[in-house]
Amino acid sequence: MWLLEFTTEDMTVVTIKYIQFILCSVILILMTQASVFGKQQSHDDQQVNQVLDSLHDAASKAQKQRYLALFTHDGVFMGTDDWERWSRPVEFDAYVDKGFKDGEGWTYHPEERHINYSNDGNTAWFDEITVSPKWGRFRGTGVLIRQADEWKIAHYALSFLVPNEAWSQVSAISTKAFEDRKEK
Repeated sequence: MWLLEFTTEDMTVVTIKYIQFILCSVILILMTQASVFGKQQSHDDQQVNQVLDSLHDAASKAQKQRYLALFTHDGVFMGTDDWERWSRPVEFDAYVDKGFKDGEGWTYHPEERHINYSNDGNTAWFDEITVSPKWGRFRGTGVLIRQADEWKIAHYALSFLVPNEAWSQVSAISTKAFEDRKEK
């Protein structure tokens, strides 16, 4: 019965080694999961960035079909004016058709972008700073939804950036323009 001849000290050593084995296994599993999750996020980041970069590229080349294909069938685009809210497929598609009809679209170059994801990984929201050679700096914000392993823009909002130092002048101009609009 040599199995029963373990001392308390022997059992302590075996227990410590067993605990070390379990801890190392758990750490290895967690590191593997984190690595896989990190790769997935990186792959998603690449896909979301590609969609948003394609949006700006298609807009600058007035490629209507390519541009609209990046949105969900019921996507929404919000412009900089208070009445500019266009939903697909009717309003936004007509707006894009009119904007691209002469073969010229609008050009915005992204300078900075931040992307976040829902816990299930099927929804992404972003904010980006873009620059228009014609109009200056803007912030685009929006939501993308994964549909059949493809990211689509469900919502995009464009806002004009105003430096804090110029806020009172811009606010006065904006307030007057809205008041003038009411009077018409």
